[in-house]
Amino acid sequence: MLMRLLRIHLPAYRTPIALVLLLQLAQTAATLYLPTLYADIINRGVVPGDTGVIMRTGGVMLGVSALQIVGSLIAVNLGARVAVRVGRDVRASVFDRVLTFSAREMGTFGAPSLITRSTNDVQQVQMLVLMALTLIVVAPITCLGGIVLAARQDVPSSVILLVAVPTLGAAVAAILSRLNPQFRLLQQLTDRITTVLREQINGVRVVRAFVRDDAEQDRYTAVNSDISTVSLRVGRLMALMYPTVLLVMNGSAVAVLWLGAGRVADGSLGVGSLTAFLTYLVQILMAVMSATFMLMMVPRAEVCAERILEVLDTRSHVEPPAAPVTTPPIHADLELRKVEFRYPGAEQPVLSDVDLQARPGRTTAIVGSTGSGKTTLLNLVPRLVDATAGSVRIGGHDVRTLDRAALSTMVGLVPQRPYLFSGTVASNLRYGRPDATDDDLWRALDLAQARDFVARMPGGLDAEIAQGGTNVSGGQRQRLAIARTLVQRPRIYLFDDSFSALDYATDKALRAALSEVTADATVVIVAQRISTIRDADRIVVLDDGRVVGAGSHRELMRTCSTYREIVLSQQTEMEAA
Repeated sequence: MLMRLLRIHLPAYRTPIALVLLLQLAQTAATLYLPTLYADIINRGVVPGDTGVIMRTGGVMLGVSALQIVGSLIAVNLGARVAVRVGRDVRASVFDRVLTFSAREMGTFGAPSLITRSTNDVQQVQMLVLMALTLIVVAPITCLGGIVLAARQDVPSSVILLVAVPTLGAAVAAILSRLNPQFRLLQQLTDRITTVLREQINGVRVVRAFVRDDAEQDRYTAVNSDISTVSLRVGRLMALMYPTVLLVMNGSAVAVLWLGAGRVADGSLGVGSLTAFLTYLVQILMAVMSATFMLMMVPRAEVCAERILEVLDTRSHVEPPAAPVTTPPIHADLELRKVEFRYPGAEQPVLSDVDLQARPGRTTAIVGSTGSGKTTLLNLVPRLVDATAGSVRIGGHDVRTLDRAALSTMVGLVPQRPYLFSGTVASNLRYGRPDATDDDLWRALDLAQARDFVARMPGGLDAEIAQGGTNVSGGQRQRLAIARTLVQRPRIYLFDDSFSALDYATDKALRAALSEVTADATVVIVAQRISTIRDADRIVVLDDGRVVGAGSHRELMRTCSTYREIVLSQQTEMEAA
């Protein structure tokens, strides 16, 4: 999975990666050449007392060191740039894919998991790319080159390398084999703690209202303890790496000195050669250690790449049309024909055999008990979800054939839970129509009965709105969401219980104002409050996802027992009549 993800995003940076490899090769060659120069200075300069050789060889060493430093600096800088840009590209790919998801896919993954995948998981892959370009390239070159050059200094002592390197590799492999499942569990627990923390922050008022502070603290502590336990387990395994490398390195150095001391004494091995061999030994084992730390990151990055690709490979069931109709339909007639909607694996459909017609200049209301499928029905129109059977048609066109931009100009949805973005009142109102003037905004606020409270806010249209609109009340949030849709000027208005937080007087004034601007538009209202919809031209009653009645208020009171029960649960017989 990791290699597949990198094959997608690394080819765009072939040139800087090739340059990094060349620079790393140059600086590694310089690093490997320095011990040979050490040997020359000792054997040909220090031992004979030849100052000229020391000066000449020292000058060469300074030049080689300068090449090593410059090559390393440029290579690390380029490698960091490539890694950061790869991380940016992966994040953008995840974000773009998530934007295509329907409510079904969003529910499958969950917001906390998607946040973790686009931040923490991408960061792990990005860090791996950085370490790969700065360490993994250097390590094998240093290891192989060091073995060759060490053998040139002293062949008999090279036998130690044949024992030390495989020993270190086997020990590292054993530790890494236990790390991979722990890293997978760690990422899952990261999702879980993000979920709990997000719920507690968003639901802090509920927590305090029910005095559940201690219970929520215990819940967070339990999840935090789980992630701490796994992290400690990972830390203990990783802590074995460094002492293992030191044990092999120091043991090998002792073995070299033990075998080489006698040969230095009898003159068969020079002091400089022994020093160079020890330096190469340290370089080789340090390269293995660097590769070890790099390999420690691979299991976690592999898990993260798998989670990222799981998002990228998920296709939204709301697919864009192959040959979209880019021109909005002339007529704003809305029609549902034999519509069914069923979640994957569900035994019963949410909607079944639903027929509905809504015409311009008329208001169609939808009522029903909780869970009867009212919101799902509205979500079918702007294609937040797609019908699993039947068709939803606007102006005679199936919505699945319309271009998203064309559909957006036709349909304006005020959701059941209106959401405002961080910014200003004006930026939120212009969300669907960026070119709207201030006069357009104030006109929409007038119709939505929101002018008074916006005018009282510091800055008016430029007043700050917090994320989610948490600095305004529920009723104000609903009215701003309605104003945002009015600014858009769609030809089909969908109100999903959008008046529930309003008092009766504001509700009545708002509906009266809307009747002016929506006189030629198609209006569909979902509401629980009977007073909101009793004057609608046509009322459709849903029960368990099926249409069980349709007509005016008076007709339904006589012919539909489900509607009558809903009405009498809110009003007296006299009020209902």
